[in-house]
Amino acid sequence: MKAICSDLRAEHAELDALVATLGEDQWQMATPFFGWTVKDEIEHLAYFDDRARLAAADADVFRRHLEEEIGTDFGGMVEHFQGKVGDRSFTGLLAWWREERDRMVVELENCGPKDRLPWYGPPMSALSFATARLMETWAHGQDIFDAQKVKRAPTDRLRHIAHLGVTTFGWSHIVRGLEIPQTPVRVELAAPSGELWTWGPEDSSQRITGPAEGFCLVVVQRRHVDDTALETEGDTARDWMLKAQCFAGPPEDGPAPGERNS
Repeated sequence: MKAICSDLRAEHAELDALVATLGEDQWQMATPFFGWTVKDEIEHLAYFDDRARLAAADADVFRRHLEEEIGTDFGGMVEHFQGKVGDRSFTGLLAWWREERDRMVVELENCGPKDRLPWYGPPMSALSFATARLMETWAHGQDIFDAQKVKRAPTDRLRHIAHLGVTTFGWSHIVRGLEIPQTPVRVELAAPSGELWTWGPEDSSQRITGPAEGFCLVVVQRRHVDDTALETEGDTARDWMLKAQCFAGPPEDGPAPGERNS
């Protein structure tokens, strides 16, 4: 857990370095993510870091939260979210996010990588749980970087997100009620450091190649595959990149071609 938690802290710090410089008007600026403001994005991260800290610290209390405050249809989520977030100023929100994310990482560091942690969907291993929090931070951070028209330099922390993207190949189909294709896909990604990251059989006729950043942007649905330098070979590979979804929840569609190509 040491490595993933260290990378999670670094991901937090990179986003914090941007939002901490923003003025009040910039916190109210709309991002390309469904029109959420910068403040909305940080509220979302802070709330779920708060809940993730609870899940890692006391699974029984988190389960009671699910049963008593959320409900089986998640009807209580909005009310609970609003109650926790409150009417904070952007400075108060930034302080809350810093506190909750730090507390969450401390609790995750105390877990074994295979410990099962409850969540709003199926339970996850602590390692997968931490990876999902890193992915969420990076994805929502991308929205804020895009809104501010700031280009961030990719890092090898993207390997965590790329791996999550590959391992959710089946989920990307299941969530849409589709059968999982039986043809394996070879994924070859160029890491920011120059290393080559690979998944899948070398001799597969279905292939995805290109920069790791582009692949990660596609699987978190922040870019259309045609707006990246990724190359696909084969119908299965291409179709996957059109419906890839590495996060839980109902099926979502990413941006259309040209919609987020900055």
